[in-house]
Amino acid sequence: MNIIIINGPNLNLLGKREPGIYGSQSFEDYLEELQERFPDVTISYYQSNIEGELINTIQETGFICDGIVLNAGAYTHTSVAIADAIRAIKCPVVEVHISNVHKREEFRHHSYLSPVCLGVIAGFGMDSYRLAIESLIGLNKEKEDEH
Repeated sequence: MNIIIINGPNLNLLGKREPGIYGSQSFEDYLEELQERFPDVTISYYQSNIEGELINTIQETGFICDGIVLNAGAYTHTSVAIADAIRAIKCPVVEVHISNVHKREEFRHHSYLSPVCLGVIAGFGMDSYRLAIESLIGLNKEKEDEH
């Protein structure tokens, strides 16, 4: 399996930014743990603070990957363009949030992405990414069993 994790704005600051909400571990360190945990899965990673670059990456990988784990950060609540990109691709996308967005500010309660994603995982810290990968692995196994 080939899965890409795509992180949006400010997630490059994980480990430094608001550790009370996002924890103290960098994403690069966590990514190593994920790659060790899932040795049979190729897990690649992309992060950008720029909406258009996120869209380009979704479009470039959405026809060749088996799944996308997407934490679009604040773009979750504002970007119709990212939702359109997800709608246009072939592979499933799991929306991920480190924090429970429903315990936070009201504007974070709405997602433009949720309606076009396979599912949403929020509030489990960095472990949200692991849960998303496991869901994509399970979906892939279901598809293999059908054939």
